[in-house]
Amino acid sequence: MRIEYAVYLDKVVKDFGKVRALDGLSLRVRPGTVFGLIGPNGAGKTTTLRIISTLVTPDSGEVYILGRKLPEEKDHVRPQITYLPEDAGIYHRLTGWENLLFYAMIYYGKTPEAEEVAKYGAQIASLPEKDLNRKASEYSKGMIRRIAIARTLMLRPQLAILDEPTSGLDIFSAYRVRKMIKGFVKETGSTIILSSHNMLEIEDLCDEVALIHKGKIVAEGMPQELLRRYGGRNLEEVFIALAGGGE
Repeated sequence: MRIEYAVYLDKVVKDFGKVRALDGLSLRVRPGTVFGLIGPNGAGKTTTLRIISTLVTPDSGEVYILGRKLPEEKDHVRPQITYLPEDAGIYHRLTGWENLLFYAMIYYGKTPEAEEVAKYGAQIASLPEKDLNRKASEYSKGMIRRIAIARTLMLRPQLAILDEPTSGLDIFSAYRVRKMIKGFVKETGSTIILSSHNMLEIEDLCDEVALIHKGKIVAEGMPQELLRRYGGRNLEEVFIALAGGGE
């Protein structure tokens, strides 16, 4: 059963000192879907994403990623996963194109294949050629984020993990980023897990969503299903109700 899911977490516990970040969290993510993880600051979203990305080992519970058991098989999983932290940046002294090529060369060396991967990244980012050839120090925050996300997706991972991909972006930049993500999933069939504070974004992007509160999943399902089940006009209302009115 575990290998049927791209991500399978069962009763996962993680403590940082005296703080319990995850308290028996269970999660199932089907392959080829966009899965949203939502919740307030400190709910355990980033810890969950870092466990899925093999960067953090839980204290207890079962974790299977792409059919492999963690942490025992993490070396088999890592080449098939990419992870974009919320605060990820790019090299400001390089152009957008040079950022993509440099990252591709980490995996493929100075080869024609690396250049093809970088070209695919440029296609995902969908920036005009004149902007790709400008130094990143001249970029807007939205342009930086588009290059960072393209860098994460251009390797065609089986699983891409995006922590707050549109955080701090204006409405136009956020729209372009969502369009990038949708286009990538449609083309590749990869699985994407993303966290966001933007409930409208989650409703727009995600096939399924989980609401996390105090280290536990309090609800999970398709966005429209959750709205019907809990009688909310939007996911924000559903979450506030499940989280005890925001207390």
